[in-house]
Amino acid sequence: MQPFEFLIPRRPLSLQAKRSRLVVWKQYVRDLAQRSWRGHTVSGQDVRLTLVYMCGESPPDTDNIIKPIQDSLIGIVFGDDSQISDVDSHRRFLDDPIDLTTLPELLLAGIASAAECVYVRVSDSLGVESYL
Repeated sequence: MQPFEFLIPRRPLSLQAKRSRLVVWKQYVRDLAQRSWRGHTVSGQDVRLTLVYMCGESPPDTDNIIKPIQDSLIGIVFGDDSQISDVDSHRRFLDDPIDLTTLPELLLAGIASAAECVYVRVSDSLGVESYL
């Protein structure tokens, strides 16, 4: 699959948030993804989900932001979340020094905004040897 990326321009919601807030958050992420996605829903293929959360003070746990974002992409980018065989999730503080020279343009835009955001990328899963 052609790698797919988009930016969530706000603080992510944790899986532990109140259900009503979580439903609204997932729909917000889903709407952002639908505006950017140009392909067909990928089925029968393992994919890799990469998240980079640029955060301010007191961020939610990295592992708790994965599932709501992942669920929001079901039926748009991939048919089922069981297709996600690899997840990379990273949290960095906005005021930390960052080498900007090799970052994707969308992530650069998020950093330049100086506001919390999440860079999301979905791409082909690679062989395990590629990650070790």
